[in-house]
Amino acid sequence: MNRNDDWSWPALCLLLGAGSGLAWWQGNPLEWEWWPEFAGDAMTWWVAALVHRSPAHWLANLLALAAVAVLGLALQVPRAQAWALFAAWPLSTLGLLLFPQIERYAGLSGVLHAAVAVLVVHCAFTRGHQVWAGLLGAGLAAKLLAEGAWNRPLVFEPEWGFAVATGAHLTGALAGLLCALAAYGVSRMRATSAVVE
Repeated sequence: MNRNDDWSWPALCLLLGAGSGLAWWQGNPLEWEWWPEFAGDAMTWWVAALVHRSPAHWLANLLALAAVAVLGLALQVPRAQAWALFAAWPLSTLGLLLFPQIERYAGLSGVLHAAVAVLVVHCAFTRGHQVWAGLLGAGLAAKLLAEGAWNRPLVFEPEWGFAVATGAHLTGALAGLLCALAAYGVSRMRATSAVVE
């Protein structure tokens, strides 16, 4: 398949959006949220991203997800990087164990930050996309630095009416970065071995 015809990235974004719609229809069950005392329950590593605390929270994340889907499609993100985002999805939640201050978590924000990190890596290694890598990377880095999650992983935001887990933004970005680099490395090794054969 030509990389231009690969719909893996928007398909994964659609899966995330549909899953969050299902969670909303189910009433955003509390048992779907991530709680550190139940961190061993692997299901919550996945489903916590689908639950949202308010209509505004849900719609804001859906709009951001749509933007990420369109941008990924425009930048011709290959299947390997879609798999990287898929792997980063639960890892962004599991990484919350680094922040004991976060006693519960729900929402797509960690996965969204992972997606942007994956886009940065993809653009950095794709000819003609380096400007995008710089813009997206600078924006992501500025946001993470401004939030300072290593000092304040949980910040109450009056406009949202709940505490925002900025720690999830950081763990998401790191998971996305590491998974994208790993996927790129595997793709390069496969390409090299194919040439040698």
